[in-house]
Amino acid sequence: MLELDQTKVQSQELGPNQEIITLAPLPPGYGMTFGNAFRRILLSSLPGAAVTGAVVSGVTHEFSVIPGVKESVLDILLNLKGIRVRKFTEEPVLVKLKASKPGIVTAGMIEHGSEIEIVNPDLPLATLEGKGKFEMELRIESGIGYIPAQQRSKKDLESGLIAVDALFSPVKKVRYEVSNTRVGQQTNLDRLDLEIETDGSTTPRQVVSYAARLIGDYASLLNFEGLPSTLEAAPVEAPAAMSESGEASDERRYTPVETLKISPRTLNALINNDIGSVEELTRLSQKQLETMKGFGKKALQEVIDALAAQTKFLAA
Repeated sequence: MLELDQTKVQSQELGPNQEIITLAPLPPGYGMTFGNAFRRILLSSLPGAAVTGAVVSGVTHEFSVIPGVKESVLDILLNLKGIRVRKFTEEPVLVKLKASKPGIVTAGMIEHGSEIEIVNPDLPLATLEGKGKFEMELRIESGIGYIPAQQRSKKDLESGLIAVDALFSPVKKVRYEVSNTRVGQQTNLDRLDLEIETDGSTTPRQVVSYAARLIGDYASLLNFEGLPSTLEAAPVEAPAAMSESGEASDERRYTPVETLKISPRTLNALINNDIGSVEELTRLSQKQLETMKGFGKKALQEVIDALAAQTKFLAA
């Protein structure tokens, strides 16, 4: 059986928000198993944020026409689905969009606070002509996967709010390829290449880390302790950390922050502030954590409890 510490992780950037992550060598058959599992998780189960509804001034339904606006309301709603958002709070956020000058109305013209960040501000939403005016209020929520407007409860819709098909997933594309590799005399080992493209609200490495943790959490449910087993458990070492160039490095200890038992919201806040390891986290003071973007008192207490629990576990 191939030892776990023989498996290395490498990364190759293909372009903005697009990367190939390679895991090799793997035991025979593991490449297809891991590749299929990661693809399904990445495409269906990652959290994100999206526009879920809009209130357009002077409009009561999506089949209306706005005077002075080239696009119909239905076309504008389709354009709203393309807005990609990085959100720093779990609560729904209401933002406004106003325009009165002729020309193209873009996502960057949306008025918002520190709760969100528009990832693609150049996205065109509508076109004003002549003396046309355009005003709308958008509702931005967090969610998982894809939720069509028809599935929204009518009780949840406010007066005048038009529901929008919401694509929450930050992953645009996932493709995997399994090929043969060798170690010494073993020639039937697997090499897994995961090609991932995101919408810019997060990175390929971040979504892979989240998916790996999610798979591990569900797999741990089958860890029946205290039951007799014919399998002999062997100590396993974690793979070496990935350096900036994509090569595995053992120069310093690197414990991914995903190993902490914290909520997805707190985890995303740490990652968005470029904190990727427990070691980096422990070097920060409480005051530094409190001033981080999207990091409140609740998240701070959660991190303190998680670090204390991990320290207790390691000392046991």
